[in-house]
Amino acid sequence: MNFKFKRLFIFLLLASAVLFAACGALPAGPPGPPAPPATAIADPGLTVYFIDVGQADAALVVCAGETMLIDGGNAEDSDLIYAFLKNRHVSRLNYIVATHAHEDHIGGLAGALNYAAADTAYCPVTAHESKAFGDFVKYLAQQGKSITVPNPGDRFTLGSAEVEILGPLRPSDEPNNTSIVLKLTYGDVSFLFTGDCERDEEADILAAGFDLAATVLKVGHHGSSTSTSYPFLREITPRYAVISCGENNSYGHPHEETLSKLRDADVTLYRTDMQGTITAFSDGKTVSFSPERNAGAVTNPTAPAPAAPAVYIGNVNSHVLHSPECGSLPAERNRVYFDSLAEALAAGYEKHRACLPLARGGDRRGARIPACRPAGEAARVTAGETQAKLRVIISMISSCSPAVIFVSLGRHSPAAKRRADIPSR
Repeated sequence: MNFKFKRLFIFLLLASAVLFAACGALPAGPPGPPAPPATAIADPGLTVYFIDVGQADAALVVCAGETMLIDGGNAEDSDLIYAFLKNRHVSRLNYIVATHAHEDHIGGLAGALNYAAADTAYCPVTAHESKAFGDFVKYLAQQGKSITVPNPGDRFTLGSAEVEILGPLRPSDEPNNTSIVLKLTYGDVSFLFTGDCERDEEADILAAGFDLAATVLKVGHHGSSTSTSYPFLREITPRYAVISCGENNSYGHPHEETLSKLRDADVTLYRTDMQGTITAFSDGKTVSFSPERNAGAVTNPTAPAPAAPAVYIGNVNSHVLHSPECGSLPAERNRVYFDSLAEALAAGYEKHRACLPLARGGDRRGARIPACRPAGEAARVTAGETQAKLRVIISMISSCSPAVIFVSLGRHSPAAKRRADIPSR
């Protein structure tokens, strides 16, 4: 009996387990939302160093562990570039871009190649007669590399950023107009690097219809007036710009023409000559800048104030000279302007006694007022004060002889002076 009870108990227990398992396998309702994918590793962002290499160009781009060096300054900057890469532990350059063959862009790349291994080296030409270019080719060859000439429209990635080659579109006898122009896009932020691209190449790129809109413009040719034409700048519409140039350089870079265009476009400007190396950081949405020095420097002051208006106005018909505040100014068509009294007097103009003070004792063109006793000094007529002038005349009449009055009122004929017994000067 006990045996049968045990068997029944075991059977019921097993049946309950099977039934419970079956019920648990049934769907309890509509499926829920899919599980979210695993969180990706946070992107460290994009950093662009506009390296202060004086009157030259160099920029290092770092994104998600990959690097690109755009130009390397002059040959004398080789040590600087070597140290810059070493201090940031950049022992591998995924890309080197030599924008064109001029030494102030390609010279320091020898220093980069002496420290870091390069994967790809872009340049618009494969040969150029200069020691700096020869060294660039030599150090590439030591790494088993050679120059790659890119084509407009070529694209490649740098970490999580994308790079597009926009120029040059054709050969040119002017190396500046063979500059590699490239656009780097990272999320909603983009940088346009223009080398020494001048107006001719800018026009080619505009005609090709590339999307030039960029958040940051590396201004072409160190801010020279030969670059950054109005049509080119309008297509870019940058919020920020960086000019790489040397302090007090002999070229006068950046030129006022370029600075004026950037002011007109309301572009915030950074300059290596004033602020040293400029570091830009972007999270793909915004971009911030950190200058090496002088963060608050006025990098694009307004143009010098125009020269002050002429301080003397002459009547071309009467040759009478007035102050600008005079109430008896000649009509505009009869005016001539002088920057100084001496200039006007040298041109043969006489002071208008109602608005210009007369010199004590006389001058070359002013009427001479005698020192009438008891005043002991010349009478003066202040500008625009007609009543004061009349008082002076009345005073002269009461205290001086008629002959003196005659001379004082401007009758300078020799006969009158003889009658007044006043020696002529």
